[in-house]
Amino acid sequence: MKTIGNILWFILGGIETAIMWFFLGLFWCITIIGIPFGLQCFKFAKLALWPMGRTINTNFGKHAIMNILWFILGGFALAISYLFLGLVWCITIIGIPFGLQSFKFAKLACIPFGAEVVVASK
Repeated sequence: MKTIGNILWFILGGIETAIMWFFLGLFWCITIIGIPFGLQCFKFAKLALWPMGRTINTNFGKHAIMNILWFILGGFALAISYLFLGLVWCITIIGIPFGLQSFKFAKLACIPFGAEVVVASK
């Protein structure tokens, strides 16, 4: 079932989202100071392609200062937008799996540094 969900996610916006995150990561990596933020954007891009069947393990304390900077520089706005998108998806029964994936992105948008995207075991 997660394969079908991933294919639908990919077609309905996953590829566009992944490309957007990839180019944003390249933009951040232009400067030396922005490289850590760019690497986090690449984490988003990879997850945006196939999010079904993956979980996010967060560890805020691992890079607390970088997480706070990320949150201030745009993480809060990203989290709010993903929460709103998740609520919109969850209005219909068919969209609930996609809404849950948007909530996963909201979690990653709050604390990307120290977060690991892990393939969920069966």
